[in-house]
Formats: sequence, structure tokens, C-alpha cells
Amino acid sequence: MKLQCDVEVVNRMLPTYGLKSRGKGTRAVLSIGKHLDKTSTRSGIYMMICTAKDRAGSKYKLKDNIEKFFTWFVGDGKATVRLKEPAVDICLSKADANSLKNFLSAARLADRGSDTSSLPLSTLTPVRAKDVEQPKKKLTIVSKKDYPLTSNFPYSLEQLQVSYCKLSRVDMRMLSLKALRKLDLSNNHIKKLPATIGDLSCLSELILHNNHLEAFSQALCLSTLQRTLQLLDLSQNRLQSLPAQFCQLKELVNLKLDDNELIRFPFHIGRLSKLRFLSAAHNQLSVLPSDFRKLSLENLDLFGNPFIQPNPLEHTMQLTFPLTLQEMASRAVVNLRISYGPHIIPALLCRDLELAKSCDCGSVCINFYIKTAVSMNLHQVSHTVVLVDDMGGTDAPVQQHFCSLACYSTFLDSALQRGIR
Repeated sequence: MKLQCDVEVVNRMLPTYGLKSRGKGTRAVLSIGKHLDKTSTRSGIYMMICTAKDRAGSKYKLKDNIEKFFTWFVGDGKATVRLKEPAVDICLSKADANSLKNFLSAARLADRGSDTSSLPLSTLTPVRAKDVEQPKKKLTIVSKKDYPLTSNFPYSLEQLQVSYCKLSRVDMRMLSLKALRKLDLSNNHIKKLPATIGDLSCLSELILHNNHLEAFSQALCLSTLQRTLQLLDLSQNRLQSLPAQFCQLKELVNLKLDDNELIRFPFHIGRLSKLRFLSAAHNQLSVLPSDFRKLSLENLDLFGNPFIQPNPLEHTMQLTFPLTLQEMASRAVVNLRISYGPHIIPALLCRDLELAKSCDCGSVCINFYIKTAVSMNLHQVSHTVVLVDDMGGTDAPVQQHFCSLACYSTFLDSALQRGIR
């Protein structure tokens, strides 16, 4: 029985001498096996701890020698074994939780003097240097010949880059790396992302530059990535749209969407309140959603999109007279801030209410409105703006909605007075 983890052996007499333990473990390999005690010439079950400085190992008798186990945080890979003689606490951390549980079970059996045939014993021999190396936290693979086919990725990885390996899908072994903070799969041939990427509960950077992605799934938008993801690079893919739920990724600070086929942004993009860097150059955007006005960016790049030339007189009218009862009721729910949910009204109506549009008058419209586009200087939402076109412009068209003919007429009168044609 062997276990790799961080270990600190704390002498319980230290406080008596006014000393403190370091409080920091050393990478070690622990083994449980038979050892011949030279003083008594009797064989017993011992625990051996090998570190980089002591590869030959220190041995501790186990039978009738464990005073107590401290296992409150065993699920986090932490535990402490208190020995009677010598008076030390063996503090274990950064262990695989399941391996730690099995190791502690074996130690309990050895302490009770159980039949050795029932114990998974190891040979107590010195370890190799690589067995007691500090856990690997960063790994970069940029060639297909270096890609591990028969061995697993180190479980301790916090940063993993696998590029230029012609991967057509995400290797599921990567998704068991629970400490992963940065995953870079750029320059591959990945077509689809598994929803289980959302199970990487520490992931803050996801880089998928230059792949063959055609979609970013709703499941990923609704996963734990909502609470962790800060940088997302989807540039140079084949995306035509992003789901409405994309705006649930509210921790995003840096979003790269360059060189795709996007025809629109998500309707509620303004909900990405922490977003500071947005680049979506060389897409197929013709107009920005009205919610775009709510962004507060440091850098914005929308160069090379086929934006329309806005004309307030050109509009789309989607109104009925009188308004339907459903439209009037829906507007009232939003305007009066009445609570709603799928447990109260049908889920279809909830989705409609989520896409409510704001009118100039402060009211909202749901499915019936007048829509046009107006020009907005992008410096209103970003400190630095990359020129939108080769003419040196920093203006782009933004959608604007009106809940009634009266509101649209008021807007036109104001626009004509300002000399907008």
C-alpha cells in the first residue's frame, strides 16, 4: 500500500520548548509493509515515509501505536495520524481522496494487529527521485509525437496547453483534472465541446483559438463556468451565433471572438458587467443589440464587420392594434417588476419576458414593437476602440426599439431636429 502526498511530521513536544511547526508539508511517498526490528528481531507492520531529502525513508511502527485518526477533511485529501511512540502527528495533505481513504483503512487494520494476509502490504524500499518530486502544475504539449497515449495527465495540473496535435475532440482524461485553472486547446481540429468541461470547477481560462467549433452549448453556459470563467478565446472558429444563456457567464473579463461567422451578439450581452476586453473583428455583424449600450469596456475591436448604415426612417414595424392581451399582460409584469417563474407561468412565456426590449420612454415591449437602428460612437462603451473600418470611424449601428407609434414619432421628431436624415 503506497500513497503520494505532502507530509509534515510534527513533534508534539515542540510547544513545550516554545517552538512551532513549519506548517508546510513536503512531497513524500508513504508505504505500509513488513519490517524486521533489529532490537527485538521480530517482524512488524510499519509505515515508511520517503522524501526527496530522505529517500531511504523513516519508519514508524503501526501495531497498537496509533492514538487517533483525524479525518474531518479526508474528502479534500487531508488527514492526520497521531502516533503514541514517538509522540508525533503525521499530517497528510494534497492526496487523492480515494487513495487516502484506502491508505488510512490499511493503517487502521495494521494498528489493530489484523491478519497480514488481509493487508495490501508493500516492500519498504527507498524510492526513486522522480517519485518524490513536487506535483507538476504546468504542462505544455505542442507536438503530436509528445502527446501522452498510454499515461495519464498529472492530476495536480493547474495549467495545460495541448496545441498543434490535430485533436478532433477534447480528451476526456483532461476533464478529470480538478485543479485545472487554464486549459489551452488552441490550433487543433475540435468540432464540439463536451458539456463536462463545465465540471472543471476551478477553470478561469479556456482558450480554443483556431479550431472547427460551430457552437458553444447552453449546458456550458449554465455550468460552474458561470462562477469561474474569466477569459474565453473562441477566435478563428466557425461560430454563427452564441446562445442567449451565454450571458450567464458573468465573471468574463476577456472575450475573444475574432474571425468567426457571427451574425449577431447575444441579446443580453450587457449583462456581462465584468467584461473589459471584447474583440469580434472579421465577423458578419450588421448591427449591435440595444443591450450593447450597457457594457463598460477598456478595449473594443469590431473591425471588419459589414455594419449597415443606420437610417432612423428605415424601420421594422411589428405592432398590432390593439395590442394582444398577452403582450399587455407581459409588459405589465416587467414594468411593475412582478415576480414570475416557470412554476407560475409557462416556460415559453418566461423566455419571452427574458427578451423584453426597452423603449425610449422607459417602458418595455415584448413581441410587438417598432425596430430601427441608430448610430452610436463606441467610445460611449469603451475607453479604447479599434477603428471599425478603413475610413477611421468609431461609430456602429445599434438596434433601438419603441413600444408604440407615439414613441417612434417622438424619436423621429427629435432626430429630424438634430439634422439626422
